[in-house]
Amino acid sequence: MPEHRGRKHHQDRVAETLRLEISTMIEGELSDPRIDFCYVTEVALNPGGKSARVYVAVDSSVKDIAKAEENTIAGLEAAKGYIRYEIKERMGVRHVPELSFLADRSGRFQARIEELMDRSRKRQKVQPQPAEPSTSPTLETTLE
Repeated sequence: MPEHRGRKHHQDRVAETLRLEISTMIEGELSDPRIDFCYVTEVALNPGGKSARVYVAVDSSVKDIAKAEENTIAGLEAAKGYIRYEIKERMGVRHVPELSFLADRSGRFQARIEELMDRSRKRQKVQPQPAEPSTSPTLETTLE
């Protein structure tokens, strides 16, 4: 089966444009109080282009991040119609994919993995290494 490089390139361009436009709307145009400070990390467009998954990461400085993610996703889902309408007007396309918003937790997972790896490295440094007997010839044995 032949590769469809042109189609893949087009989908990548559309996904990147969607990401930029939705990010712009979140930053300045959406005034829903449920939407915390967040940013769009990725837009995954389905092969047919009829739907897209929008991954949103909430700022980690919030006290209750799970509740903030839930509220932000709910606010974005409520504004989905407005977002699609604005994307259609800005991009000048006939069809705008159906959007579904999901919380992106990969940054938090990565930070947790780094924290655990740092702990492991510190433990390895603290444990004393057993001294190995020297196998190299000493000065005294070479002189004899």
